[in-house]
Amino acid sequence: MLSVVVAPWAGEAEPVFVRAPDVLHDAASTMKVAVLAALVRSGVNLDAEVPVVNRFESVVGGEFGNDPDWDSDPLPWELLGTHVPLSLLAERMITHSSNLATNLCLARTDPRAVAEVWRSAGATRSSSPRGIEDYAARDAGVHNRVSARDLVRLLRSIGDVPELLELLERNEFRVDLAAGLPSNTRIAFKNGWFPGVRHCVGLVHPADCPPYLIAVCYTGPLANGADHTDPAARLLARISAAVWERRDAISSLTAARRPGAPSARAR
Repeated sequence: MLSVVVAPWAGEAEPVFVRAPDVLHDAASTMKVAVLAALVRSGVNLDAEVPVVNRFESVVGGEFGNDPDWDSDPLPWELLGTHVPLSLLAERMITHSSNLATNLCLARTDPRAVAEVWRSAGATRSSSPRGIEDYAARDAGVHNRVSARDLVRLLRSIGDVPELLELLERNEFRVDLAAGLPSNTRIAFKNGWFPGVRHCVGLVHPADCPPYLIAVCYTGPLANGADHTDPAARLLARISAAVWERRDAISSLTAARRPGAPSARAR
C-alpha cells in the first residue's frame, strides 16, 4: 500500500495531491516527531540529566526493553549506566532515530501527552499510544499507527516551534524524500522503517518557490528494513523527485481552488 499527500506549507491550505491519504500504516519511527513535540510542550527541563537505562513500563503492565540490534544509533547504548542531558536524547531520537533514546524521552512525558499532540494537530486517525518495542502492548492490540494526511498535519502543527524544525533538518538519514531532492535543498523531515514498512514526512524549502509538505507511507514487500539501501527508500526518492519537478505548481494549485480565482496551470 502506497499513500501520498502533498500540500503547501503556508496557512491551512488543503493538499493539492492525495493518494490513499487516510489509510493507516504502522508508524515506525515517524511517531518520534509526536514524542518530540510532547516533550517540548510539557515544559520539562531539557538540560536536566537523566539516567540512561533500558527498562521501561509497558502500557499494559510489566516492563520491556529495547534490542540494540534493532536500533540505528549506537551512542545511547554506549551511555548505558550514565546520566546525560535529556536534550541529547531528544536530539539522537530525531537525528539518528534512536529507539532507546525515544523510550527514554517518552518516559519523561507520557502517552497522554503524545495523544494530545496528535489531537491538537488535527489528526483524525493516527496515534502512538505505546513505546517502541513494547511487544506486550502490541500483542494486546495497542498499535502505533499513522496516515500520510495526519503526518502532514503533525509537521504543520510544530511550525510555531522553529527549533523543532531545525532539529528535523539535522536528520542524518538523508535517504527516501531527501534523496529525491537536489543536494543543497533544505528539508525538515523524519523517516521510519523496518522490514515491510518505509515512511517519510518532510517540509521542503525550495529556493525558487514557497515551501511545501510531503508525506509518503509505503507498506509492502519492497521495504527490506535496511537503513540506507532499502529499495522502498528509492521508491520514495522517485516520488519526491517527481513532486520537486512540479514544485512551482503546488501553491498556485491551491490558489486556483479559491472561489473566483483564475485556474492554475501546472507545468
